[in-house]
Amino acid sequence: MGMVGGGPGAFIGEVHRKAARMDGQVEFVGGAFDINPRKSKQMGKELNLNPKRVYKDYKEMIVKELQLPDGERMDFVTVCTPNNWHFSIAKDLLDVGFHVMCEKPMTLTTKEARELVKIVKKTRRVFGLMHNYTGYPMVKLARDMVNNGEIGKVRKIVVQYPQGWLATALEKTGQQQASWRTDPKQSGASGCGGDIGTHAENLAEYITGLKMTHLCAELTAFVKGRKLDDDANCLVKYNNGARGVLHASQVSVGEENNLAIWVYGEKGGLEWHQEHPNYLSVKPIGQPTQVWKRGNDYVTSYSQAAGRATRLPSGHPEAFFEAMANIYLNFTDTVKARMMRVKPDSLVLDFPDVHDGLRGMLFLETLVTSAKSKQKWTKFKK
Repeated sequence: MGMVGGGPGAFIGEVHRKAARMDGQVEFVGGAFDINPRKSKQMGKELNLNPKRVYKDYKEMIVKELQLPDGERMDFVTVCTPNNWHFSIAKDLLDVGFHVMCEKPMTLTTKEARELVKIVKKTRRVFGLMHNYTGYPMVKLARDMVNNGEIGKVRKIVVQYPQGWLATALEKTGQQQASWRTDPKQSGASGCGGDIGTHAENLAEYITGLKMTHLCAELTAFVKGRKLDDDANCLVKYNNGARGVLHASQVSVGEENNLAIWVYGEKGGLEWHQEHPNYLSVKPIGQPTQVWKRGNDYVTSYSQAAGRATRLPSGHPEAFFEAMANIYLNFTDTVKARMMRVKPDSLVLDFPDVHDGLRGMLFLETLVTSAKSKQKWTKFKK
């Protein structure tokens, strides 16, 4: 494994490095960690890496790594930069034969996303997108329950992601994470929508298997002087006739990472909270609510995917790192299968890919268009 981004002061890069190595199958060997070469070298020292494999930029990394023999060079590279770099870096890596894991949102524009779909198909490289919340065992259980018809035809989906960390103009203090996320040049056309709204969109589509078709959306920048939205509210139509509500906010004071989803069908409902991820509430119509708990045999026997994503016995909480590690486990098993020229099964292929990235960009394009429009509903482009 190599990495672009994730340098000094970066949060998510270190999470990637730890999660990828959790199962002992990945060796982290180097990267280009910051747009400033000095900071990249500093990161390499902190990670105790071979200085020869700590590069001034990703283009030097590509050239030098390709000079190494097969089996020694990086097999895949994780892209953990601000959003504006995702497309160009991923494209260059794929074109020369590296497999890629990329942070979300996948690109800055839908046009770039469509182009990346073509590149992945052409190069036949494995491309993963880090929507890590789909890695939780109980999310996989929820998906399998919906797919098996446990709650009947889905009628209503409510999904939320409120945070409070940007309730003040934190970007004006020089805080790195706030600075680039509120900058249109680095973040894209939507701030809150791109950063966490895409997680809500992806979670809803992953669990239900449905696709959003129309949005009626409002984007607001509450903090004075902020160029991008810090609050998003949407009414949603789905392709089976279901209706939904999606809201994301980074000015909800007191909230931390309160991602949650409620799915209601003709025969029952499901409820899951990211801050209490080891539990899934199952609500059969006319019956008491059930609480299914991660790590129990009844979960594994119902959902092979949930069982594969479980490391610890029940009562020993698994959470954020483990969920991301599950995405890496399936991604790297797919990379190994590709290297061995064998076909991975459906359990191994259960990770977000380039098509999920395109869905995310279509969501953001529709979100921004709807928020600017005087029409009630805006349709997703195909």
